Amino acid sequence: MIVRIVHLHIVSERIADFEAFVLPRMARIRMQAGCQKVDLLTGQQGHFFTLSHWDAEKDLEAYRQSSLFAEIWPTVKPWFAAKAEAWTTTLNPE
Repeated sequence: MIVRIVHLHIVSERIADFEAFVLPRMARIRMQAGCQKVDLLTGQQGHFFTLSHWDAEKDLEAYRQSSLFAEIWPTVKPWFAAKAEAWTTTLNPE
């Protein structure tokens, strides 16, 4: 299993727009093939993190090629205060 961590820094005047747009779509992300879990974390003012758990990297890549991703990313990208940062990690078994 992999965990994708994405840091998004949103300009202050678009924070409410970002939350209103992204939060209703979280359930649709969770329904993507191979997605086990996705959470939106709020950090300091304007800083958000997504943590998504995927069965395999191929499942994450399929989501990144999906119409849902094509709906979300171009909408939120203009609201960035800085370039998004992303890491793909491996979840170590307990």
